[in-house]
Amino acid sequence: MMNKRLWLLLLACSTLPALAAGDIAAGQQKSATCLACHGAQGKASVPLYPNLAGQHSDYLLHALQAYKKGERSGGQAEVMKAFVAGLSDQDMADLSAYYGSLQP
Repeated sequence: MMNKRLWLLLLACSTLPALAAGDIAAGQQKSATCLACHGAQGKASVPLYPNLAGQHSDYLLHALQAYKKGERSGGQAEVMKAFVAGLSDQDMADLSAYYGSLQP
């Protein structure tokens, strides 16, 4: 009985990264709003806004989550907070995967 429980626990834990992973194609579709500031292919044409192309997807996800929680301040934090307010966890994972997949 103990082995069965351990096996189920290991199986459940092994699927967590797959569930949390973002979908690059879905992220590309969801990125239309981002283009105005972060540019086509994640390369901003205005120095005020950061390039997103080639950033680590984990970093991008953490940044989006921090904006949503209000944990980032200064610069464009309030603007970003407004943009991410309506994003789900999956939306943020998808966007992060997309921008992380692009060449810097």
